[in-house]
Amino acid sequence: MSTVAVDALDAIQAVDPEIADLIHKEEQRQADSIRLIASENYTSKAVMQATGSVLTNKYSEGYPGKRYYEGQEFIDQIEQLAIDRAKALFKMDHANVQPLSGSPANQAVYMALLEPGDKVMGMHLAHGGHLTHGWKVNFSGKLFDSVQYTVSEKDHLLDYEAIREMAIKEKPKMIWAGISGYPRYVDFEKFGAIAKEVGAYLIADVAHISGLVITGNHPDPSPYVDVITTTTHKTLRGPRGGMFLCKEEHAAALDKAVFPCLQGGPHNHTTAAIAVALKEAASPDYSVYCGQIIKNAKALAAALQEEGFDIVTGGTDNHLMLVDVTSKGLGGREAASALNKAGVVCNSNAIPFDPRKPWDPSGLRIGTPAVTSRGMKEEEMKTIAKWISEVLANIQDEGTQTRVKREVKELCDQFPAPGIAS
Repeated sequence: MSTVAVDALDAIQAVDPEIADLIHKEEQRQADSIRLIASENYTSKAVMQATGSVLTNKYSEGYPGKRYYEGQEFIDQIEQLAIDRAKALFKMDHANVQPLSGSPANQAVYMALLEPGDKVMGMHLAHGGHLTHGWKVNFSGKLFDSVQYTVSEKDHLLDYEAIREMAIKEKPKMIWAGISGYPRYVDFEKFGAIAKEVGAYLIADVAHISGLVITGNHPDPSPYVDVITTTTHKTLRGPRGGMFLCKEEHAAALDKAVFPCLQGGPHNHTTAAIAVALKEAASPDYSVYCGQIIKNAKALAAALQEEGFDIVTGGTDNHLMLVDVTSKGLGGREAASALNKAGVVCNSNAIPFDPRKPWDPSGLRIGTPAVTSRGMKEEEMKTIAKWISEVLANIQDEGTQTRVKREVKELCDQFPAPGIAS
C-alpha cells in the first residue's frame, strides 16, 4: 500500500527555500520563453517523475544479472527494459544505457577500441562537429592523434570525396560521423564505404538527431557503423544521460569500458527515465513530432531568409540552422544576449571558416525541438523570425526587447510546455 506523496517542491521549500525559489524561477523561465537552443527540449512529466523517484537510492554496480550488490531484482528489470527498447528503436545488436552523458559514452568508445596515440578522424568543431570527435582541448584530442575534416569552403557542405582522400592519406583507426552544428543530412552510407576502404572503425554520434534517425526522418546509420552513440535528451526528449549501441562483436569491450573502467554504479533513476522516454519514442505521435521538428526548422530558416538573414548552406535538413548575423553588423554573442532579454533563447555559434574568435563568433545556432514539443508549427515559426528580426534590428532598444518578451509570453501561454505545471 503506497503512502501519500509529498509534492517535491513543497519538500524542498521546507528544507531549502533558496533552492526551491530558484527552481520555481527556472520553471517560469522555461514556460515563458521561446527556447531555440538546438540541444534543449522539454521532457514529459513521466520522464521527470522517474528522475525524481526512489531509484536514486539504489547502488547497482555491474549489469543486469551480474551485479556486485544485492537487492537488484527490480533494477535489473528496469535496465533491461531500457536496453531492449533502445536496441529495437536503433536496430543494433547491443545497447548500454549506463553512460552518464554523451561525452562519457564517446569516451568509452575510445577506451574500448583504441590505444592512446592512435589516429582518429572527426569533423572540425567549428564546421559542425563535437568536442569529443578529436578537438584539441578535449581528451579526444589530447590522448589521441587527431585529424579533422571540414566542410567545403564553396557551399559549406560535407565533401565526401575530400573526406575519403584525407582518410586514405591519414589512415585513421577510427572515424567519427556526427554533428552538433551541421544543418544537413549526414550520409552514413558514404562514411561506411570510406571507413571500410581504410580499415577504420566508424562511429555515428547521433546525439542531436537520434529522434530523427529512429523515426526515419534522417538517414539511418545502423547498417554501416560499428557503434552508435547518443545523448538521451535533445530530440529524444529523455533525461540528461547517454548510451551507445553496437555490433555484438564490440559489446564486451564497450561494456567493460563503461564499468569498471570509467564509471561505478549507474544512475538508476536516469535509467528508468530513459526507458520511459524510449517507450514514448516508439509511439506514432512521436514520429509525427519528429517530422514536425524538420518542417518547423525549414519554415523558420525560410522566414529568417525573408527577413534578410544569411543561413549557412541556405537552409536545413534537420532540427537546426546556423544564422550568420555579421551581415546585420552584429556578432553572435551580442545577438544572442539581446534575444535572451526578449525571451528568445539561442546560443552564439561559430560558422564554417569563421573569421571571428570562438568566444564571439559570427553566428547563432537555432533549433526547433523545444518549440515543436510545445505544439508550435509553421505559422509560429514566421512569428518567431519576425521577433528575431525586430530585436536584432533594434539591438540597443530596451523597449523593443520588453515588448517582444511580453508577446513571447502571450504566445507561450497558448502552447503550454510539456512536463511543466501551469
